[in-house]
Amino acid sequence: MVTRPASSLGHAPDKWEVQIRKGCLELAILAAQWSKPRYGLEIIRWLDQQTGLIVPEGTVYPLLSRLKADGLVASEWVEAEQGHPRKYYRLTDSGRRRVLEMARFWKTFSNSLDRLLKPIRKGGR
Repeated sequence: MVTRPASSLGHAPDKWEVQIRKGCLELAILAAQWSKPRYGLEIIRWLDQQTGLIVPEGTVYPLLSRLKADGLVASEWVEAEQGHPRKYYRLTDSGRRRVLEMARFWKTFSNSLDRLLKPIRKGGR
């Protein structure tokens, strides 16, 4: 998965980096909910901890709303022991099917790119 943004490495990310991240974001957010329901900020933290992918709140919440409208996630408000209630998101059956489909595609796609890039990583021709 994508690691820390290039900007944290001392330069702004190029357009191609941004596009790759955007393209992978739906899969990442759905995958974050695979094992258990999570609230928005928990998804953001989980993605950072598991992948180094830093996703702003202003990006995650609209995407979660779209995924809900598409029937891929459901949400419910849960009272917190401390603080305010939290909106937890969980995968629906359709969401589980979608993330499995996306994961299969990702594996095929990334394996194909890995084969293509193998000579470059080795420094060969």
